[in-house]
Amino acid sequence: MAGNITFTMIKPDAVEANNIGPILAMINKAGFRILAMKYMRLTKEQAGNFYAVHKERPFYGELTEYMSSGPIVAAVLAKDNAVADYRKLIGATDPTKADEGTIRKLFAKSIAANAVHGSDSDENAAIESNFFFSHLERY
Repeated sequence: MAGNITFTMIKPDAVEANNIGPILAMINKAGFRILAMKYMRLTKEQAGNFYAVHKERPFYGELTEYMSSGPIVAAVLAKDNAVADYRKLIGATDPTKADEGTIRKLFAKSIAANAVHGSDSDENAAIESNFFFSHLERY
């Protein structure tokens, strides 16, 4: 059974380009409800902890550097079939391969600066949401 929450981050490139509002509007229009949201800047250590699953990959250092380079918007989103529906809304990691009208097609600059993060499974949605938000911060 598919879960009803997913986690997203609007990444530093999209925040710097003033795309928070348009991205949130697309999320709302797609029927997601925001359960929790915060605007913050990750330290390199926090980014490293969040992306620890990629620690052995060659892009890990670049990823943590990038994710700590500017503010992000973290959010827990709710909707039936949340993970799959959000993955469809954001599009492929490579914006040149993303479907028209997806968040990454519209706002991403590159594979690395791809505007948003989206959980890839119900299990990771729970882990990622818990990384940023206590249950007292969710509405």
